[in-house]
Amino acid sequence: MHLTDERWQQLLRVRATEPEAVQRAYADRRRRPQLLSERGTLFLVAADHPARGALGVGPDSTAMADRRTLLERLLIALEHPAVDGVLGSPDIVEELLLLDALHDKIVVGSMNRGGLAGAEWEIDDRFTGYDAESLVKFGLDGGKMLLRLVDSDWGTAPTLHACARAVSSLAAHGLMAMVEPLPYQRDDAGSLVMCKDAASLQRAITVAAALGITSAHTWLKIPAPEDISVLEATTLPVVVLGGVPSGDPAADLASWGTALCHEVVRGLVVGRTLLYPPDGDVAAAVDAAARTLEAAR
Repeated sequence: MHLTDERWQQLLRVRATEPEAVQRAYADRRRRPQLLSERGTLFLVAADHPARGALGVGPDSTAMADRRTLLERLLIALEHPAVDGVLGSPDIVEELLLLDALHDKIVVGSMNRGGLAGAEWEIDDRFTGYDAESLVKFGLDGGKMLLRLVDSDWGTAPTLHACARAVSSLAAHGLMAMVEPLPYQRDDAGSLVMCKDAASLQRAITVAAALGITSAHTWLKIPAPEDISVLEATTLPVVVLGGVPSGDPAADLASWGTALCHEVVRGLVVGRTLLYPPDGDVAAAVDAAARTLEAAR
């Protein structure tokens, strides 16, 4: 599955000369019959960051800007038998489809990427990617939406409304709605800072769980809380997000492992932390995360 020069050139040729190949690749993908693995878990690699202009990893502000390198790392991650699939924006999903990498994998499409990282309107996170109808048409397995809650920013209101409509639309088609509720506030410099205290996380969870006309197909994607009692706020299935890499893989794994032991938590959705580990060994990073998930469950 490695991205050889030949495969890369073939991808570029198809992109330029056969746009209809994308539709064929969607149609030809072998779908997995259920979301959860045989172990009752879900382990996805996240790759929707570039669509929001969030390209940085650690000190490298453009780490994810090299598409060939990103795809190579995704192919390595997807080769691991414990990795159930990918969460991505349409461009990345389609490139992986054209590379024949998504058969028998869960594919969750990223829906709202309009809140560009660092933009003044960042919290007004418009839906600029997949919608429910396209996810059904293309045979994908669910849709993910980011919901940052900032009480001082009016952009929270239209995002809340749009997420509620998306949850309802996905549920009408029987598709998973993966909602990522994150409480934020602005510091004195106006920068967004995530609120990691238990009360803020509990509030965000309860708001997200109530979105839409039904919660039957809603999953929550949240950071591993320091206070595990935060997870008592919902009965909905939860996946733990990787978040911004801390630079200490062992500490990240430990925090995920604690959260994964909770009965509502079903798995992991991790991106940059696994795709761009400090030592560059993607396979080892993915394997360590898979072992942490297995041990917890």
